[in-house]
Amino acid sequence: MKRFLVLQLRPERDASDAEYAAFLQKGGLEAARTHRIRLDAEALPPDLDPAEYAGVIVGGGPGCVSDAPEDKSPEHARIEAAVLSLMPRITDCDLPFLGCCYGIGILGKHLGAAVGKGRYGEPVGTADCTVTEEGRADPLLAGLPARFDAFVGHKEALEELPQGCAHLLAAPSCPFQMVRHGQNVYATQFHPEADADIFRERIEIYRHHGYFPPDRAGDLIAMCRAANVHAPELILRNFIRRYG
Repeated sequence: MKRFLVLQLRPERDASDAEYAAFLQKGGLEAARTHRIRLDAEALPPDLDPAEYAGVIVGGGPGCVSDAPEDKSPEHARIEAAVLSLMPRITDCDLPFLGCCYGIGILGKHLGAAVGKGRYGEPVGTADCTVTEEGRADPLLAGLPARFDAFVGHKEALEELPQGCAHLLAAPSCPFQMVRHGQNVYATQFHPEADADIFRERIEIYRHHGYFPPDRAGDLIAMCRAANVHAPELILRNFIRRYG
């Protein structure tokens, strides 16, 4: 049985570990069925071939692909280059891929679409997602309601639908919440693995990273606890079931 390749970008160990645990729990995966690589701490093996895995999952992170090269730290530039190096093989061969938050920026940049901070960045909170006409027929959205909330918090976003992509989920605050390239390459702007406890922990970890005023952390944590966010995890579980 092939493993899933899980690529993580978060330099904060507690955030990275919690994200990985969420991928396992929400996806119904055992750790033995994954190959986890923390790109902040290790390089991609030079002979790594994404076709040897059941699928590739890319987590979130504080980097922005739309930043000018001189504004990216060496670490962020290295991580971005590592993930981008896999994308030609993934899209050319239509290999199973699920990019979460940062991953939608990676996919957009690889496909030559506009990714930026000027229009659709979303503050930490929830997005009101609606399944599009194309999304109704997509297997990763099977079992999801036509409208649901998802946790978001990002500075940049797709500003246009990349060429060759289907538009699966939309929201008033950010129109491109989920897209699919080909038949098997997916990306979400929200965090499909995040529940209220996971997002509360991230708020604590990232309170000084520019996503929100630090003194608003308490209000945001209260918002997470009151939010009804359960549907997005079905996307992750459907991805694992379909390709695992």
